[in-house]
Amino acid sequence: MNQIIFMAFVATAGTWSVTALGAATVVFFKNPNPRALNLMLGFAAGVMVAASFWSLLEPAIARAEQTSDAPAYLVVTAGFLCGALFMWASDKIVTYARSRADSTQGGPDERLNRIIMLILSITVHNIPEGLAVGVAFGTLQNGTHSMERFMRAVTIAIGIGLQNFPEGAAVSLPLRREGYSRKKSFLLGQASGMVEPAAGVLGAWLVVYIEALLPLALSFAAGAMILVAVHELIPECQKNRTVHPYFATMGIIVGFAVMMLLDVMLG
Repeated sequence: MNQIIFMAFVATAGTWSVTALGAATVVFFKNPNPRALNLMLGFAAGVMVAASFWSLLEPAIARAEQTSDAPAYLVVTAGFLCGALFMWASDKIVTYARSRADSTQGGPDERLNRIIMLILSITVHNIPEGLAVGVAFGTLQNGTHSMERFMRAVTIAIGIGLQNFPEGAAVSLPLRREGYSRKKSFLLGQASGMVEPAAGVLGAWLVVYIEALLPLALSFAAGAMILVAVHELIPECQKNRTVHPYFATMGIIVGFAVMMLLDVMLG
């Protein structure tokens, strides 16, 4: 296996392990602390927004200017919109399937369908996250500024890993409330992150062997991450804002600041 692809696999296996850690919270309690969960979700949203610009869009623009015959702004905008549209289409498919499952009244598979849709929705969201990490490591194929690119890839993996923790809990805890055992809830919860190593390897492979795709791949991952952050994480963490109006918001600010600091200082 190509060394860069292997590094992408190791990094995404790490983000998967954080999903498993989040799923492991089911061992200790059925319901998470709402304030702590909102803080984590807000922090994850801030990390993803910052990573989308400094770690994905900025290098995508620079790379497109060097290698693309088309204007860099068109290449990056197209990739960004495609990433957002991919996540939008995925969400529509999952929402439709979930609505069909919820429409089943009293059927023997109602509970099973609801659980499958829950796991599927989180799994679909993990695809662009794995791609983002894989694409970031794929940029290491060019030896120029290799340490800078390596640190950028690491910061993206850290950011993705941080937001995977509440996602793992978001699967395992509802399963526990449905009456599943702690062991089964954990196993199903961590399974939602298994797609990330596969997506990471795919992203790195595409960049390593089809170098012209790099600007599009970076901006695609950015579009997908921004949509997830804005459509899913930020609204979710703001649900209890009447009780704690600035708690989750400060999580977003701190997450953005930490990711910006890591990327600018180390990258």
